[in-house]
Amino acid sequence: MEMKHCRFCGRELRHTMVDLGLSPISNEYVARENLDKGQYYYPLHVMVCDGCFLAQVAEYKAPEQIFTDYKYFSSFSKSWLEHCKGYVDMIINRLSLDAGSMVYEIACNDGYLLQYFKPYGIPVCGVEPAKNVAEETKKKGIDVETDFWGREAAERIVAKRGKADLIIGNNVLAHVPDINSFVEGIRIALKDGGTVTMEFPHLLRLLSFKQFDTIYQEHFSYFSLMTVCRIFEEHGLKIYDVEEIPTHGGSLRIYAAHMDDNAPTVTENVGKVLDEEEENGFKKMETYQEFAGKVVQIKRDSCKLLIALKESGKKIAAFGAAAKGNTFLNYCGIGKEYIDFVADSNLPKQGNFLPGTRIPIVSPDRIREEKPDYIVFLAWNLRTEFSQLLAYTREWGCKFITFIPETEVF
Repeated sequence: MEMKHCRFCGRELRHTMVDLGLSPISNEYVARENLDKGQYYYPLHVMVCDGCFLAQVAEYKAPEQIFTDYKYFSSFSKSWLEHCKGYVDMIINRLSLDAGSMVYEIACNDGYLLQYFKPYGIPVCGVEPAKNVAEETKKKGIDVETDFWGREAAERIVAKRGKADLIIGNNVLAHVPDINSFVEGIRIALKDGGTVTMEFPHLLRLLSFKQFDTIYQEHFSYFSLMTVCRIFEEHGLKIYDVEEIPTHGGSLRIYAAHMDDNAPTVTENVGKVLDEEEENGFKKMETYQEFAGKVVQIKRDSCKLLIALKESGKKIAAFGAAAKGNTFLNYCGIGKEYIDFVADSNLPKQGNFLPGTRIPIVSPDRIREEKPDYIVFLAWNLRTEFSQLLAYTREWGCKFITFIPETEVF
């Protein structure tokens, strides 16, 4: 399906940010029994609206087909859990939440975040479309509505449970093809005087640090604060604060409330980030179009290094079977001829194979057995966590590699 108009404002799309060719769905891992079957490839062509400057890819596969049975479980990252616990402690204090409050989390995954509200006795409800993941949330004693968030889902949930004092959405905004229905759902479900917080990768960091691997079919849109402000305002919501946070290579956490509320005063943080975006040319189409050349250089540099290492007889593994890694591998044409296996702590992924490249996913124990000379961190945003986890590999002289934003061996 060729996307011809902006999913937010409806303007005709005419400008390419980057074209990564064809790629399989990044979280569509292949079971061993399906290795002799084909796999669909879809365009990864990011276009930018010259009206609202929303960067976006077309919806080639409906969310119902991608997220109903999902292999990503948030609780397998220690650093992410620490980030979420810190958020919960902070937001309870900031908003004075108590046992009389209600918290909703959109795309609650396996309960990785909502679990930290339980010791405080604050009522929570998760909304999660993936049935298999929602089951893990229920095992933690957390109420879950198995649904795709949007206008209609919000109306159903409000009719059943009432409105929320706090609505949370971490790394879900990008996963939404119908952005208008999604944000309208927030307006419907948010109490007067309530707050919504959302975290999402910042397009400014994506461009600055050449994070092209965060582009894949599950991420329908890529956001600047400038564009998100416009989207929220269109639906009667005002962003009153923003924080820059390090997760996923550089993200924003926004705070929003009903526009007609006696909402908190807009902080200087909002103006600061908007000014930074404007200073970096976010209202100029050339800023987005310059990105493609930088991506091509990463492809050349990564292939050059891996070829040299393999020709010298080195054994190379990878760590972190992340969706971003699949974009990187498929775009660069890096397969089993370069990387022997990828280790991952996520049990549901082990025993499967990466989409497209069919590199096997194994337990981290395999690293100690095989003793690779080099380990590529596909989830480079977890570099610090991985380096600590794999520190024992230094015993045999193993080195680590990241390719984004630059090729680095350390």
